[in-house]
Amino acid sequence: MYNASERLERLPFSRFHFTLLIIGGLGLAFEALDAGIIAFILPSLREQWGLTGIQAGWIASSTYVGFLVGALLSGMLGDRFGRKVVMMWALVLFCVATFINAFATNFHEFYILRMIAGVGMGAEGAIVAPYLAEFVSSRYRGRFTGALAGFFSFGFVMSALLGYFIVPMSDDGWRWIMVIASVPVVFLLWMRRALFESPRWLEEMGRHEEASRICTAIEAQVQRSSGKPLPEPVKMSLAAKAADSAVQGAWAKLATLVKPQYLQTTLVVWVFWITVMFCYYAFLVWIPSLLVARGFAVTKSFSFTILIYLAQIPGYYSAAYLNDKIGRKYTILGYMLVSCLAALGLAFAGADQEIILLSMLLSFGMNGVIAGQYTYTSEIYPTSIRATGMGTASALARIGSIASPTIVGAAYPVLGFGGVFALMTGVLFVGGMGILLFGKNTHGVSLEGIQQ
Repeated sequence: MYNASERLERLPFSRFHFTLLIIGGLGLAFEALDAGIIAFILPSLREQWGLTGIQAGWIASSTYVGFLVGALLSGMLGDRFGRKVVMMWALVLFCVATFINAFATNFHEFYILRMIAGVGMGAEGAIVAPYLAEFVSSRYRGRFTGALAGFFSFGFVMSALLGYFIVPMSDDGWRWIMVIASVPVVFLLWMRRALFESPRWLEEMGRHEEASRICTAIEAQVQRSSGKPLPEPVKMSLAAKAADSAVQGAWAKLATLVKPQYLQTTLVVWVFWITVMFCYYAFLVWIPSLLVARGFAVTKSFSFTILIYLAQIPGYYSAAYLNDKIGRKYTILGYMLVSCLAALGLAFAGADQEIILLSMLLSFGMNGVIAGQYTYTSEIYPTSIRATGMGTASALARIGSIASPTIVGAAYPVLGFGGVFALMTGVLFVGGMGILLFGKNTHGVSLEGIQQ
């Protein structure tokens, strides 16, 4: 009798996994679209509603306040009640709140609805990586999860294109963008109805017959698409270690993260996520405004921002490839080094061409880091607390996301363009040192084996 892990580990990558990648990745693309578009609609909102700099900073941070709540809740609820149900309701919440946001009439309405939409997208972003990683063999997991995170880049590029073409069309261009960001989610929800619950999670909850039926259905799909007999499962010599009782409460699962056996891992992951997301969102939210402040025209700033966002795509997918070649830890460190050098270069850049090229390099490096980050965090904890671990890290990272737009807005008049990027370099260095000194190497190890 083989367990779910042994049955899933022997499966070759197939159309089934590719479908999971597309359906899961589209959700992350909408999250990125929602996060990125604020940089392009903020100038319109400031002009229409006469917002102060502080109010603009609050709106820039509003989504991330919701992200914090959504990511924390989705992790705990996903480990307790299942990954799929949490993921589906998270998308519903985002879709409804974003659509209503198109009809906001003032700062307060817009801010509250942005927070509510952020709860939905924060929950989606935190649950989808650990959920889908549980279907994939260790041979492909690094590339799969890195490629999954790569869908963020498509969302950010789409936000830049919408900002460039739709916002200038009328005073209500930003309202049309809210509608465009919400309506396609309805079709994604319909597509996701056919997804299975995670067999690994079902086994953890003692639902062995249901887990076995799902594994049988997956095996049948894989065999049909490959046209070849499946290899025999291999009994694993390492047994999975449960973090605690499978039915323990959500808060008990959260407390497990800081027990002695997980404390170092948890602290490293938390610091890493906070530092990376602080710089990531400070850069992506403020780069159009920083370019304008540097002397670029608004339209030129937006067009250059599209190039900067396009650099995310090779960043994500080159890192996804390296995740399984050299391991997550060293992929993260390599792209972190690229990011630090690019940010340091921006601190001293003078010519316009230098600024654009180094900004593209920073975008490339930061998104390579995130491809490794999502893979690493979605596999570092046992199944019983995997979603909680991912959700908590993602939630705490929103502290950086919330603080960074406001801090950059306050720091720019004092530190200037170069000082802002010098600050980013220092923050990135702190996160990279934590992974270098204390991070685990999970390359080529099954999800259960990582916990031994």
